[in-house]
Amino acid sequence: MGEIIYYVAASMDGYIADAEGGVDWLPEGDGGGYGYEAFYAGVDALVMGRRTYDQVLGFGVWPYAGKPTYVFTRHPPDENPYDVEFVGIQPAEFMSSIASEHSGTVWLVGGANLAEQFRSAGLIDEYLIHVMPTILGRGIPLFGGDAPHTMLNLIEARAYDDGVVMLHYRSRAA
Repeated sequence: MGEIIYYVAASMDGYIADAEGGVDWLPEGDGGGYGYEAFYAGVDALVMGRRTYDQVLGFGVWPYAGKPTYVFTRHPPDENPYDVEFVGIQPAEFMSSIASEHSGTVWLVGGANLAEQFRSAGLIDEYLIHVMPTILGRGIPLFGGDAPHTMLNLIEARAYDDGVVMLHYRSRAA
């Protein structure tokens, strides 16, 4: 089984989306200047929650063509235009079931509830968080819930000219 990496952008005050779930405060483009292209090239599969999936659908073009994508939901949609797999089981059970299928990076795209479920189960190996120079004041937090502490080791920190700071951590349990 490959590693699960929670790769996400967050505001300086720890939100991944505004109070309405919007991300229009993020910089335009594909994030290529922050190492996204190199990261994505190593991604073997993607995991996301239903709200994240619906939000990505709203962007117009499916950006993850050719990569297996698993969407956690209790209510799969009637239509599946991008041939994603809808998952209705717990993260640990899911990871056991796909362990032999994916040897590369599994990107935990989001959102906060799903990330918290993976974190609570001790399934996240690395955290790659791009802190944006924006304060939202309220919104959807980086993590939701009250799981036990997760101790991390810093792998890398990088500041970009536009004020974005990339923080790359590895779980001490990984």
